Amino acid sequence: MSAKVSFELVSPDGLTFSQEVDMVVVPGRDGDIGVLSGHAPVMSEVRPGAICVFEGNDVSKRIFVAGGFAEVTPERCTVLSEDTVDLEELSVAAVQEEIRDHEDDVTHATEEAEKEAAEKALEIARAKLEVVQDPPY
Repeated sequence: MSAKVSFELVSPDGLTFSQEVDMVVVPGRDGDIGVLSGHAPVMSEVRPGAICVFEGNDVSKRIFVAGGFAEVTPERCTVLSEDTVDLEELSVAAVQEEIRDHEDDVTHATEEAEKEAAEKALEIARAKLEVVQDPPY
């Protein structure tokens, strides 16, 4: 049996997920990061996408993260995320509606800061739709 790695996902609401896992794949800024026990230390920005938790060769959990930061040590992977949602709780129709709402917000924004916030929310919603329609792994 291979060694486990401790994985923790933390959002502004607190500890969202904590478990000893065989592997976790995190959507890093420059590509996916597969973390096994003994991984070299890494710090990375996290792009909007799905974190995949593996037990053996199977994905046991997929969690959408809106972005954040990951810290990897040989024993642990900790992700601090702005927002998290279990992929099982998302539907294509709901995410498509979210995208339409954010597109309206971008169109009707009157101030630059308001438009930038709406564009960021739209980018996150589009990433969410991508992983709902075609889950990784």
